[in-house]
Amino acid sequence: MSGALAARLAELDWAAIERELDAQGGARLPGVLSAELCRQLAALYPHGEHFRSRIVMARHGFGRGEYQYFAYPLPPPVAEVRGLLYARLAPLANRWNAMLGLTARYPAEHEAYLTECHQAGQRRPTPLLLRYTEGDYNCLHQDLYGERVFPLQVAFLLSAPGQDFTGGEFVLTEQRPRMQSRPEVVPLQQGDAVVFAVHHRPVAGARGYYRVNLRHGVSRIRTGQRHTLGVIFHDAL
Repeated sequence: MSGALAARLAELDWAAIERELDAQGGARLPGVLSAELCRQLAALYPHGEHFRSRIVMARHGFGRGEYQYFAYPLPPPVAEVRGLLYARLAPLANRWNAMLGLTARYPAEHEAYLTECHQAGQRRPTPLLLRYTEGDYNCLHQDLYGERVFPLQVAFLLSAPGQDFTGGEFVLTEQRPRMQSRPEVVPLQQGDAVVFAVHHRPVAGARGYYRVNLRHGVSRIRTGQRHTLGVIFHDAL
């Protein structure tokens, strides 16, 4: 995939993506992965040698379905996706932190950021492969794994809606102070990604910027099977 992914990412309108992230806390990245690569990544799920742990969601009250965290070394496509997207998103992450008055800043290269995570004791890889079947869903949540948190993450839809599954929409909710939660459904096709805030984003108020909390999840799968690649940029304790 080397070169092809970088070229595809370069074609995207990143100024528009940043505006959508600023306004909504999430944005769609269309057609990032080919259908063939999506199938190859989904086909990794039964092969335990690629993963460090498996989570059955119902056992923990997370919903229904299951997922597995990749082990290091990551499969080359996953590592490449993670590094290239981090480089694209780090300037936005730094801008958000500056707007919120937070002191943390993120280096330009992902390897340098991972070094910071590992020095803080967060050494376990967090990219994951999720599998849902009929009746499964993912409760609204945030992916926080330690003190080091990169404020954006990405999810890739590896299955084809209407062909491999029905239902299973990606849902993002926003909770502003003293207001009811606002839902946002991000329509995805196979190979699309959604980039979204891990836990909060800045919103302009009368006295400057304040934090708005976000959570994400997946609605109930009505038929078929759905695979997702989740790319989280900070590692876990």
